[in-house]
Amino acid sequence: MGSLVGKRALVSAAGQGIGKSVAEELLKAGCDVALHYLSNAAGAQEVATLAKTLGRKAICLQADLTDEKAAIAMVKQAADFLGGLDVLVNNAGGLVARRQLAQVDMSFWQKVIDINMTSMLLVTREAVPHLAKAKGASIVNISSLAGRKGGHGGSLVYASTKGAVLTFTRALSAELGAQGIRVNAVAPGLILGTAFHNTHTTKESADETIRGIPLARAGDVLDIARPVVFLASEYDGFITGATLDINGGVYCA
Repeated sequence: MGSLVGKRALVSAAGQGIGKSVAEELLKAGCDVALHYLSNAAGAQEVATLAKTLGRKAICLQADLTDEKAAIAMVKQAADFLGGLDVLVNNAGGLVARRQLAQVDMSFWQKVIDINMTSMLLVTREAVPHLAKAKGASIVNISSLAGRKGGHGGSLVYASTKGAVLTFTRALSAELGAQGIRVNAVAPGLILGTAFHNTHTTKESADETIRGIPLARAGDVLDIARPVVFLASEYDGFITGATLDINGGVYCA
């Protein structure tokens, strides 16, 4: 595993949940980090405070990543502050709401696609020229078990976008390999304590899901952050186009 000391990382949606934990673990591994957030400024600032205690650099950047101009500006600010980019973690995304097929209008369809895919496309497109200059860089995309299995009821559009993240990862790994950029994904299962599940998953639903998990527990944010940091560190490795399923054994590709 390559050393991350002094590497420059951009993490989207780093103000809470998985993104915040990933940013914290990257800092502990020695990275300087640009912390994107949409609305959770306090959470992003907590990570920036941690950076100071560790002697690392961090900047908090607010942006709506579904807005092209805002996404372009955010990546530029991150690269300017860090002096380039070695690692990109595409974590921004969301379910928005649970809707069955008959309830899916075009506005909802486009909103979920923009949050989960358009944001990733824009940030990645703008980051790649900086990553290419690193002569060995790593992109880690956050997908979901829903992208493998289809998700729980009302997850049709979300699950479709998270499946698209996996295809995006495979296609991009082939496209960027010659530039020394590795592209991988993680697909988390039930990760409790996040805004996602606090909003969209009932205790009864979570308990039922846990009963079907071979490891007999839900995951937590560190269960995702540690593998993301590993994949980030493989900027000089041989892993690309891969998806790491992290779900306690519910799904094994």
